[in-house]
Amino acid sequence: MLSAQGLACLRGDRLLFKNVGFELNAGGLLYVLGENGSGKSSLLRMLCGLLTPEEGTVFWLGKKIKQDSENYLSNLSYIGHLNGLKDDLTALENLQIGARLAGNHVNDAEALASLTKIGIARCANLPVRVLSQGQKRRVALAVLWLTKAKLWILDEPFAALDVASVDVLAARLGEHMTNGGMTIITTHQDVLIHAQTTQTLRLSA
Repeated sequence: MLSAQGLACLRGDRLLFKNVGFELNAGGLLYVLGENGSGKSSLLRMLCGLLTPEEGTVFWLGKKIKQDSENYLSNLSYIGHLNGLKDDLTALENLQIGARLAGNHVNDAEALASLTKIGIARCANLPVRVLSQGQKRRVALAVLWLTKAKLWILDEPFAALDVASVDVLAARLGEHMTNGGMTIITTHQDVLIHAQTTQTLRLSA
């Protein structure tokens, strides 16, 4: 359902990677690996349509994502290195506004339930600016209990999480793929995630 052909990335005059391609189908998990600076985050941004590749093309359901961007983005949930939260809003408000921007209506009870599942409900009504990095990360990840997107692209989702939260998130990812979803992640942590199929893509120039 998602495929890439011949992707290349330049940063300044430096070639980060070239000839990158893969196919990912329902129930599939793709690990993107590589040394720091190898372009992992840049590749994820390309797959989201946020960065134009120097060469190559990304396809969703056989169509270039730029040609069918509305349909593609409606099926995509992306969580990058930055949590994408508004510091002056509460955890609950951040989830609801994020869902609204994605075209979904989420009420207080639904947002609170997602925060509960990732173990951060006690902070639901606190402004995000007072939370620790680990707490902020859990608020950002709570969207994964709300989104209906088929494709999840996650950049270091386990960073700053405690052991219990890592286990909860890994279980949620496994559930997503059991239900026919797809996941692409970068991670430096050795976490067991159950998927119908698992692939590894290692970046090198």
